[in-house]
Amino acid sequence: MEQKIRGFIPYLPFFIPEAKNSAELAGEILDRAEMALPEVKVLAGGAGEGYSIRSTAGGYTVSGGDTGVLYGVHALLRSLYVKEPVREGEAVPYYPLRMLNHWDNMDGSVERGYAGLSLFFRNDRITWNETDMHRYGMMLSSTGINAVCLNNVNVHFPADRLITEDFLPELKKIADILRIYGVKLIISIDFSMPTRNGLDTADPLDERVARWWEKQTALVYSYIPDLAGYLVKADSEHRAGPYTYGRNHAEGANMLAKALKPFGGKLIWRCFVYDCGQDWRNHEIDRPKAAYDNYAWLDGQFDDNVILQIKNGPYDFQVREGVSPLLFAMPSTQKALEVQLAQEYTGHQIDLFFMAPQWQDIYDVMPKDKVQAICAVANVGDSVNWAGHDLALLNLYAFGSLAMTGEPRAEETAAAGAKLMFEDREAAETVKDMLLRSCRVYEDYASPFGLGWMVTPGLHYGVSCEGYEYDVWGTYHRANFEAVGIERGPGGTDMTSQYPEPLRSLYADIDTCPEELLLFFHRVRYDHVMKDGRTLLQRIYDNHFRGYEGAKELQARWLSLEGRIAEDVFLRIRDKFELQVANARRWCDTVNTYFYRHTGIPDEQGRKIWD
Repeated sequence: MEQKIRGFIPYLPFFIPEAKNSAELAGEILDRAEMALPEVKVLAGGAGEGYSIRSTAGGYTVSGGDTGVLYGVHALLRSLYVKEPVREGEAVPYYPLRMLNHWDNMDGSVERGYAGLSLFFRNDRITWNETDMHRYGMMLSSTGINAVCLNNVNVHFPADRLITEDFLPELKKIADILRIYGVKLIISIDFSMPTRNGLDTADPLDERVARWWEKQTALVYSYIPDLAGYLVKADSEHRAGPYTYGRNHAEGANMLAKALKPFGGKLIWRCFVYDCGQDWRNHEIDRPKAAYDNYAWLDGQFDDNVILQIKNGPYDFQVREGVSPLLFAMPSTQKALEVQLAQEYTGHQIDLFFMAPQWQDIYDVMPKDKVQAICAVANVGDSVNWAGHDLALLNLYAFGSLAMTGEPRAEETAAAGAKLMFEDREAAETVKDMLLRSCRVYEDYASPFGLGWMVTPGLHYGVSCEGYEYDVWGTYHRANFEAVGIERGPGGTDMTSQYPEPLRSLYADIDTCPEELLLFFHRVRYDHVMKDGRTLLQRIYDNHFRGYEGAKELQARWLSLEGRIAEDVFLRIRDKFELQVANARRWCDTVNTYFYRHTGIPDEQGRKIWD
């Protein structure tokens, strides 16, 4: 088997530790680190995740909880490796739960996976490589992720048997390894499981159903006593849930939460619930309103070990969309922010898209103090570089940093990640700049002004201007000869009323709405004059041309690094940029032609637009 790259832990060789817990592992890491180190003393005690780094006369002391000292040692070694000042003092993870959701199926495929096959499953069995599992655990611990859900939220057979003795003995082995790295398992369950195991219903208020879940959950914890909990996708995209039985989502979630509570487990309930079979001719239904409408009224009705998992935007991980209004609501309910590392709508880990700047835009308006946990759809698989694209691995690094600090820190994370991945400091500086530019470049050619969903149906890579326009998924832009977009202000669907002030008024008024979100919140005429004096149509043209040129500039900057980066890495990324530039041109030519054909208005600069 080809050995995977070290990624953002270059200071450690591949090894299977002798350590049995996180505190012991911290010491073993220091022993095996491949660089000259000062004297480092580790003082561990307790179960906490916080740590302290203090300088001493001969070196440093790292102290804290058993998992905390592991995080502290990694933080110290990162600073020493990139030759930057060590951050002394205390550090405590911002989010207590910092989770990755793998969308892995037991046949080995990964839904929305762009990095090879599953790390955990093959041929409907739990199948994994011990060395890779240790290395993956080390990567997770190095960036502070403390929980992993191995299986897809869309639970397909036989994953509905993971909580039975058919698979629990093997699942326990993975849990035992990841525990060393401070990582707990979560299992995705299907709400209808009781109906596949002898019951005629999964009604959450049926006592037989509750007893079945209590018995099955006790069995799970007999194998994995520190399981973090269950993850559930219910009443969503044809999956059964409480609505199937005339119950609300608090009633459904609380039944499962009660089964978990004796063991300290959490019930993580996804709020991705909407009408996925709507009529495009019905203008009364507006998909981005769905999460708020389904959940906001239930505030205070969920048990205290229920966490509502809310996507960062009310649509579905688009390049640019408004922050989910549900994140502002429900002050008496625990909430988790869900982001996507897997680049489903942001280039499939082919096109470069560094996500920290996108998160920064979210955090600039999101009520951070009202969110108690964070999770991300994982972007890794069995590819040699873990993420399919070597640089996409740095999104995982950036997510861990966000989860630990509660701040995106885009520039800092890009700089640190590039230095960890590339020893040549000038090359690292170039890569840092490329990372920070990449998301805006992609947005320019794929989705300016919040105009989403012009993607190839099903695949979601590449342009298709009306691929979803007359479909059932509720993802419309309704472009015609004079305007584009859906009006979501008071004169339209009134989605903006779901936001608190001052965002409600800001978004509702076309003159104050941030231009990067203009076509998400409003239907806009092509001759609408933007803040810089250009019309909306001209800006659409200009942004797409600029995005294509930006993709070519990213490619040129990468090619300039030839000979300064390991050849295999250079060639892999070179090939990705060839695909990205071709994709950017398709976007540019297709979208500009689409709007030119609708309007008959040419580009003011006379650039080539196909007719």
